[in-house]
Amino acid sequence: MALDSPSLASPSRPEKRSNGHGPLSQRTYALVLAGGRGTRLHQLTEWRSKPAVPFGGSLTIVDFPLSNCVNSGVRRIGVLTQYKAQSLIRHIERGWGFLDAGLGEYVDVVPAQQRVDEGWYSGTANAVYQNIDIISESRSDFVLVLAGDHIYKMDYERLLADHVASHADVTVACIEVPAEEATRFGVMVVDEEMRVRQFIEKPKALQAGEARSGTVLGSMGIYVFNTPFLCHELERDANDPHSTHDFGSDLIPSMLNRCNVIAHHFARSCVPADAAVPYWRDVGTIDAYWDANMDLVRIVPALDLYDDAWPIRSRQRHLPPAKFVLDEEGRRGFAVESLVSSGCIVSGAVVRRSILFTKARVGEHSLVEDSLLLPGAQVGRDVYLRRAIIDKRCVLPDGFRAGLDPTRDRELFHVTEGGVTLVVPEMLGQRVHLGPDKTHDTMPFQETLS
Repeated sequence: MALDSPSLASPSRPEKRSNGHGPLSQRTYALVLAGGRGTRLHQLTEWRSKPAVPFGGSLTIVDFPLSNCVNSGVRRIGVLTQYKAQSLIRHIERGWGFLDAGLGEYVDVVPAQQRVDEGWYSGTANAVYQNIDIISESRSDFVLVLAGDHIYKMDYERLLADHVASHADVTVACIEVPAEEATRFGVMVVDEEMRVRQFIEKPKALQAGEARSGTVLGSMGIYVFNTPFLCHELERDANDPHSTHDFGSDLIPSMLNRCNVIAHHFARSCVPADAAVPYWRDVGTIDAYWDANMDLVRIVPALDLYDDAWPIRSRQRHLPPAKFVLDEEGRRGFAVESLVSSGCIVSGAVVRRSILFTKARVGEHSLVEDSLLLPGAQVGRDVYLRRAIIDKRCVLPDGFRAGLDPTRDRELFHVTEGGVTLVVPEMLGQRVHLGPDKTHDTMPFQETLS
C-alpha cells in the first residue's frame, strides 16, 4: 500500500470565497484543544501544560493558533483546558482580552467541568463532546478544531474556503512529513480529488516505509466540520463502547466510508503564501523545542516573527527596554546573534546565539551560548551555559556550569539525546511551585558545587 498521492505536487492556492452569507470566518466557531500535558517535554511541563510553555522570547505556544484565528477573522474562540492549566488560564485572561465582546468577539477559557458525565476528558473527541452545548450556543455553520501546541502560521479562511468548495463534511489539514516520522502522525491516503481514502493513526514504521516518494501526508490535528454533522458524529462516538473517543484514532477513520472527508494541503493556506517550505513545528520534545527556538536567532529564520501583516499576538507586559551595561575589557555586556526581550539586563556578560525571555538577568563575567533563559531566569556571576534551557524563575548561583560536562549534568539535570541540558528550579533545590512561601532555597544545589 503506497501512502503517497500524485495530486500533491505544487498545490495551487484558492481565492477567498463566500456563499453570500458573510465571510466564512465569521460563521465559524474555533475550539483550541489545550489540555495536553506534553510528557516528552519532561520537567518543562511538570507544572504547566504544553500550550503554556514559553516560546520565542515573549510568546507562549498557544499564541500561535490564537493569533491565526484572529488574523484569519475567526474571533469566536473556546480554549479547552485540563492538565495544570492555571498558568495557561492566566495568560489567556490577561493577554487575550482585547477582542470586542460587543461585536461578538471573544476568547473563552473552558476548563474541564464534567459537563456531560463524571469523567474528565478521555480523548480529543470526548473533550469536544463534553462541550457540545457550547458549540450549539455558538450558532455557527462551521466548527474549527485546532491543536493548541504547534508552531505555525495559517490562514484559516482559506482552509474554510476549501472546505465549502469541496462540499466536505469534514476537512483535515495535512502536511508532508518524512516517512520515517510517520509513526508520530495520523497518516492519510488520498485520491486525485483529495478525498481521504485511508486514515492510519500513528502507523508502524514498516507501513510508513512503503511511501514511494519518501514522504507521507500527516494530519496536523486541524479539522473543519459542518456544525450539525459534528454534533451528530460526536453523539454517535460517545455511544460507541469500543471507541477511545479520539479524532485521529476513532472519529475520522469511522467516517471514511460514510462521509465526505477531504484533505487540505497546508501549502494552500500557509503564511506567507509564497513559502518554499511551509513552516510547521511540533515542539513536543526538548530537542525539538530547543531547535525551533534556536532557528529564530538565524539571520533569516524559517519563522518570521517580524511580519506586520500576520502578527503573533501575546500578553504585552509593560516592561522597560533590555539593558546592556559595563564596557570594560573582560567585563563588557553585549549580545550577538540573539533575541533579548524586554526587561532583560546583561551586566558585564556575553550572550551568543541565545534567547533571553522577558526579565532574564545575566551577571558579570558570565557566558551564555546557544541557550534559552525563560522568563525571570537569573544568572549569577562567572556562569557558563552552553546548549542549555534554564526554566522560568531559576536562580543560578555564582560559578554555575551547565552544558560543559554531560556526565556531571546527567547526575543533576535532564540531558537530552541531542545534548541539550534542561534545568528547572526543583533541580536546584528552589521551592518555586511547592514551597508555602514561594521563597528560593538554593542550599542543596550549592552543596553539590563544593
